[in-house]
Amino acid sequence: MQLDNLLLHLQKFKIIYTKMKKAILILGVALSLFACNKNEGKSESFKTAYIDTAEILEKYDKFKAEDDKFKVKSEEMGRPLEAKVRAFQAEAQSFRQNAQVRGPQWAQQKGAELSQREQQLTAEQDALLQQLQQEGSVLRDSIIKEVKVFIKEYGKKKGYDYVYGTGDAATILYAKDSYNITKDVLKELNDNYKASDNKSEKTEDKK
Repeated sequence: MQLDNLLLHLQKFKIIYTKMKKAILILGVALSLFACNKNEGKSESFKTAYIDTAEILEKYDKFKAEDDKFKVKSEEMGRPLEAKVRAFQAEAQSFRQNAQVRGPQWAQQKGAELSQREQQLTAEQDALLQQLQQEGSVLRDSIIKEVKVFIKEYGKKKGYDYVYGTGDAATILYAKDSYNITKDVLKELNDNYKASDNKSEKTEDKK
């Protein structure tokens, strides 16, 4: 039966989600390159820096927190289908054990019924995975947008003319370590998230 590995497929979506998240974040944050106060025709030095977007992905607390929440939600959404799959597997095993005893007519009828249910469960699995991927994409996009806005405002605040993104989708082939502001940006991102999260918890406590 094709559904022998269905439970395994339900778990694999987490790996797909993680890989998609990395690809979208790295591409999205790398596109946050911006410039300001550039006067053509003048010889001047520019204040530049770069950010390791892969490190932002790995260590930004909001990404980790939302990822954990999403995994819990996906497991809860998958439990009803997992129960159906286990019941189907038990019935399929019983069918294999009783097919010869019950005779070919019963086996043909029962086999057709199980085949139809197998197709239905496969369709449910595909629909669930698609829903989870769509919800995960919306969540990632919203956080990426926040990070890009933060980087732009951070660059303006610190007086940078250029801030580049590096990582798997690198826009920088070489730069001095002193130009790396990843840890500074990450610290402010996490400090802001922690402050916002604490504020939300206090608001909830007052209700």
